[in-house]
Amino acid sequence: MKIELTNQESETYFHNALCNGLHYISDYGLELTYSKTDYTAAKERLNLTVVRPEGEFIYITTGVCYEDVLMEILKGGGKLKLVDNEGGEDDAVITLQDVHERVNKTQMNHLMNMINEEDDAITADVILQTVFLNDIVYG
Repeated sequence: MKIELTNQESETYFHNALCNGLHYISDYGLELTYSKTDYTAAKERLNLTVVRPEGEFIYITTGVCYEDVLMEILKGGGKLKLVDNEGGEDDAVITLQDVHERVNKTQMNHLMNMINEEDDAITADVILQTVFLNDIVYG
């Protein structure tokens, strides 16, 4: 059986996985990295900009979280990279297209847990590994 997801569903489930399972990667000796320029630009895009009649710009922080910025990096054409600090595996780089193509390749039981909002940190970890590594390598 194969589940087809829309791009929006894939993004939502990946975002949830970032929120609930990102801490696991450090246990595997992996570090999430990205362009600092992309991070700053993504964070600015997520903040509301108001232009006063005098032409003055005001940035109103909308309270975005770290994972929101990570998703915005991808939506803005940037990349997220997992660096293997223990040296055993190659680094893994993803784009938004990878999220769209790989979330639905998650093991069925974990994908159904996410879809049914019965997910946990293990489900999140499996989705993150599937998207970044195309497999379950750790745990």
